Amino acid sequence: MMETLFYLAAVVALAATGLALTRANAAHALIYLIVSLLAVAVTFFLMGAPFAAALEIVIYAGAIMVLFVFVIMMLNVGEEGITREREWLSGRNWIVPGLLAALLLLELVIALRHAPTTTAGVDVTPKAVGLTLFGPYVLAVEIASMLLLSGLVGAYHLGRRFIVRRERRGGAS
Repeated sequence: MMETLFYLAAVVALAATGLALTRANAAHALIYLIVSLLAVAVTFFLMGAPFAAALEIVIYAGAIMVLFVFVIMMLNVGEEGITREREWLSGRNWIVPGLLAALLLLELVIALRHAPTTTAGVDVTPKAVGLTLFGPYVLAVEIASMLLLSGLVGAYHLGRRFIVRRERRGGAS
């Protein structure tokens, strides 16, 4: 039973990732990427690593995806961006990601009913993860955070330059 659920979550992750890579619209790709990360979290849970699944949801599907949403919001400024956002909010754009997420939710409910009460034998606590991340790997964690920040600032400047050029062309003609 759990093996079937694992493969089903893996198929959802692959399908959502493929859809994220093939979407021309950045917001649609982001939604599929979030579904893909949720599917990976379900596979972690099914492998007996609930803490890793929770970290996957909180860190990747939560925090990093919020950064992506902010970047998309910054780049879609103006009347054209508002019109595009209204199109994104139509119900038909949410059907496939909603179905994939509902499938993952159903899978998680089934897994929780049939899950053993113990994990895979390794007891990973939040304290142990924190001590590892901010102990010997503190430099790597800080470099990763600076890399994310520089990517966000770079995306803002590239988007802002594009908007200024478009305003100059629109104002000149």
